[in-house]
Amino acid sequence: MIDKASDDFLVVDLDGTLIRTDLLHESVLVLIKRNPFYLIALPFWLFQGKAHLKQEIAERVELPIDLLPYNSDLLDYLQEKRRTGVKLMLATASNKRYAEAVAAYLGIFDLVLASDANRNLSGRTKLNAIREMLGKGSFSYVGNSSIDLSIWAESDEAILVDSSRSIIEKVRLHTSVAKIFKSGTNRIQAFLRAIRPHQWLKNLLLFVPLVLSHQLSDLQLVLQAFLGFIAFSLCASSVYLFNDLFDLPSDRQHPTKRSRPFAAGELPLWQGCFCLAILFLLSIFIAFQLSELFVLALITYYVLSLAYSIWLKQAVLVDGLTLAALYTLRLIAGAAVVSVSPSFWLLAFSMFIFLSLAFIKRYSELQLLHARGKAELIGRSYRYIDAETLAQLGTASGYLAVLVLAFYINSNAVLQLYARPEFLWLLCPMMLYWISRMWLLARRNEMHEDPVVFTIKDRRTYWIALIACITLLISIFWPLVSNKFSWFLD
Repeated sequence: MIDKASDDFLVVDLDGTLIRTDLLHESVLVLIKRNPFYLIALPFWLFQGKAHLKQEIAERVELPIDLLPYNSDLLDYLQEKRRTGVKLMLATASNKRYAEAVAAYLGIFDLVLASDANRNLSGRTKLNAIREMLGKGSFSYVGNSSIDLSIWAESDEAILVDSSRSIIEKVRLHTSVAKIFKSGTNRIQAFLRAIRPHQWLKNLLLFVPLVLSHQLSDLQLVLQAFLGFIAFSLCASSVYLFNDLFDLPSDRQHPTKRSRPFAAGELPLWQGCFCLAILFLLSIFIAFQLSELFVLALITYYVLSLAYSIWLKQAVLVDGLTLAALYTLRLIAGAAVVSVSPSFWLLAFSMFIFLSLAFIKRYSELQLLHARGKAELIGRSYRYIDAETLAQLGTASGYLAVLVLAFYINSNAVLQLYARPEFLWLLCPMMLYWISRMWLLARRNEMHEDPVVFTIKDRRTYWIALIACITLLISIFWPLVSNKFSWFLD
């Protein structure tokens, strides 16, 4: 025991307090991403005690301490307290390897108490450790959860961080509350941002086979396509959560992605894991109400998406091809749900156009990176020197998509579906304009790093889509149009 009775100590919790995350959860995700087979070992380590589990993980995982989402308001408060002569102690249930690294990085703590291989420093165990260290010395405690109530009960005063109203009232029964820190995060809004409902627009591709097969009048098929849309949207949101959870270090180094809810610590990581499982199970449940081929397409999409999140997005060019394949899988799923066969023309057009958009995404990211004075994408294998190559490949791919469209218009297949297929030729200059403009804006650095987000907000895209729809309707219903307006056409 060190006699600190003459000193005032401010004891600070780490997880959920000094940082807006939990280091155990962070380290588990890094461990699983490195080798998924560790999922088998985790229960055996936990069976030997939580302290043993944390020790085993800490020996295998190194966390980027400088990238953690620190509570900046609390950190400023602690630094001000230190300037007034108050001594600071970091007391945490996290493993001592991480706690000491945090303390060394911040450079404001006089003492560090943390879990080791034999002792999990939580609740009363933490209180006993504080007493062993400080003796009869007085202390104030900074924490966030109900497990800290026993510590607050013996402290001179309490500082609470993002604690619920019930916890605050319980603390006030035992000691005075000196300060309350609130992040002001709206959990519901943060969750909606995490599942990215605006990205569900991509899943409107499931309706394309229904539209192109001219079966919109069949309400049963429309309902099936709508259910397929819901299933794919839930599945996609599950993938987004997975991607955010397993890409935290990269996101925290990105100028815009660092504000994502999990990277910024606005949502607990365990909630993300729980929600991604629920969303996936709901999507599978809906899929089984449709068709076996749709279930197969959905599972293929999910597995390929996970492979992309973990490995494929780090492979040059392979990442773009994978993104194009994921878009094309939506078309295949849409065809499966309405029991039609996707045509060669549709699949070829899809691969080329979406490969072009995937390269726009990477090109725009590289442009943004260059503007920040960096040469390589974090978590990717691209360098700024690759930008020109991506532009050439992406532009060529977009033009090949238009060429496929032209070949389709000139094929015998189009005669069976359209009364006046010659009107479809208008689609080619519209597509040429649209893809050329996208790349022109990308090269001017006026493109959002996500072309889907740009398209949602782009007024010209809506006008082009409207004119294209009118063109399709005229080419399909030309006999009806010509009879209706024969007086004008004559």
